[in-house]
Amino acid sequence: MIKNIIFDIGEILLSYRWTYALEMSGLSEAEGNRVGNLIFSDRLWYELDAGNIMLEEAKRLYREKYPEDARSISFFLDHPEMMPLDRKEVWAYLPKLRDAGYKLYVLSNYGKELFDMHVLKAPFWKDIDGGVISYTVHVCKPDEKIYRILLDKYDLKAEECLFFDDRPENVEGALNCGFNSRCIQTEAELTGELDRLLAEANS
Repeated sequence: MIKNIIFDIGEILLSYRWTYALEMSGLSEAEGNRVGNLIFSDRLWYELDAGNIMLEEAKRLYREKYPEDARSISFFLDHPEMMPLDRKEVWAYLPKLRDAGYKLYVLSNYGKELFDMHVLKAPFWKDIDGGVISYTVHVCKPDEKIYRILLDKYDLKAEECLFFDDRPENVEGALNCGFNSRCIQTEAELTGELDRLLAEANS
């Protein structure tokens, strides 16, 4: 029986328009995709999410490592407010889920400065019972340690949890720890899952 719903943040509770932010630096769509993939696939992004480096240091290291893309990368990292988009339709489900008896948590990879800017004051946070953010524990999904930290922190049973994430490797990490888990690719897919949970609770 599912008692706890656990949400990733990126592409689950928030959408991101990172290509838009890079295009605003003057790149074409194709170049924006290339530079964005370069940023997020580099180990430096993991270190930022894990709280092992701060944003200013990450900016410097990216510029040193990719001098030919330094201007675009600097613009992107200097304007992180351009990235997130609200998912108000998803947020509207949260109080309904709580009223139906579910506990709601987040489990997300996020660096401190970006979390403070994107999430800390987001309206959905008032409906969340708790969570674990990677920078606070210095470990990121899909490392199984972070899932177990969440379970231990709130005395949860993995088999009573349903975890939503947009990345297959993070879903696999949750499954390996005994969670129920779904890989979500669209907002409509997520709201469909939430409708199902509400129907089950009210049946």
